Amino acid sequence: MSESAGSVNDLVQQLGRLPGIGRKSAERLAFHLLRVPVGDALALADAIRRVRQSVHYCADCFNLAEQTRCPICADPKRDRTQLCIVEQPRDLMSLEQSAAYRGLYHVLLGRIAPLDGIGPDQLTIDALVDRVAAGGFEEVIMATNPTVEGDGTALYISNLISEFPVRVTRLARGITAGSVLEYANKEVLADALTGRQQW
Repeated sequence: MSESAGSVNDLVQQLGRLPGIGRKSAERLAFHLLRVPVGDALALADAIRRVRQSVHYCADCFNLAEQTRCPICADPKRDRTQLCIVEQPRDLMSLEQSAAYRGLYHVLLGRIAPLDGIGPDQLTIDALVDRVAAGGFEEVIMATNPTVEGDGTALYISNLISEFPVRVTRLARGITAGSVLEYANKEVLADALTGRQQW
């Protein structure tokens, strides 16, 4: 096999490791990158390099950030009495697009899933409890995904923070059970936030 064919094979293998990309899709992407102008292909490579070098987790909420704190935590106009708990940064982004919530967030970076070997100690739950214990929050909104694992995670966290003087609410079930926040449209998310109930 020629050296360039080996390079193409390597690219196909790397692209195939991305979530939702099978072998055929990886081949299509690789051949697309070979057809576009060199500058466009290298711009993609540079964007990947930059995001891996400059993006990290916010020191306060574990959202994606390029500074010590993410733009939401750094925004003095946010309602600092509300804390919305989500599983992943992409869930936070979906809720932000609804424009129905102006409080702060806490990103768990996953959910408790014993069958997958993910326990509470592998999430940011300790940091969350510390934030709630420090005071200032009046309401904690459980916005974990409406799945068995998401509900179990929300229940686990609710039990941990029940000793603190905060009202714990859950997103209304305008979001269907078994669905994922990142795929819900902004109207459904806005209704779910507006109609949230006591947990």
